[in-house]
Amino acid sequence: MSTSRTLNNAKNNGVHNDPYPNSSHIPRSASEALSRPAPRSKPLTQAQRDFLASALRVNQAGELAATLIYTAQTPVVVASHPHLRPLMKHMYDQEAGHFSTFNSLIAKHRVRPTAMYPVWTIAASALGWGTAIMGREAAMACTEAVETEIGTHYNDQVKWLLGMAEQMEASGEQLGDDIKGLISTIRRIRDEELEHLDHAVENDAKKAVPHELLTSFIRAGCRGAIWVSERV
Repeated sequence: MSTSRTLNNAKNNGVHNDPYPNSSHIPRSASEALSRPAPRSKPLTQAQRDFLASALRVNQAGELAATLIYTAQTPVVVASHPHLRPLMKHMYDQEAGHFSTFNSLIAKHRVRPTAMYPVWTIAASALGWGTAIMGREAAMACTEAVETEIGTHYNDQVKWLLGMAEQMEASGEQLGDDIKGLISTIRRIRDEELEHLDHAVENDAKKAVPHELLTSFIRAGCRGAIWVSERV
């Protein structure tokens, strides 16, 4: 029985004196509640708010780019390889879902989107179309490179959030549903991005020519775009 119910029952029974004259009469659950108050909820620090804002901003931008890459690649790739239509649609649909998720989180937390939106829109479309023109292997190598960087990026975010959660809980603070939900969401999205990486490798991404040069260039571009989007 909770403390509030004990107080209410005493009041309803006409008992107006101290409801706990003898602590031995207190139910174990109520006694523990009295000795262990609920963790307090404390506002995030400025550094934590800044991290969350930059994380949501860059994640939204990255998912926008992913949808545009697949939008540009799909018609060209599917025209030559019709059997890849379901796979391309599956990957696009997941990326569109990720983009929608971060759009909602951006609005919910009132985070300013990156000012680089127009630039990333053009760059992602050009990258998707250009690699598709180079052939199926190059298109898959593009996915391999992008998802390698994005998977690492999301993994770093999860580690940071788990560290923050551990610190909050160690100091007796309550971990809010927003933080719990964000950790779960980014974990799920990270796993889906890494699934795309596996699909790309299974479909001959490593056979792209020149593979190392192409993937290194794309990965460097992704790292640069992440760095800029976090800040601008």
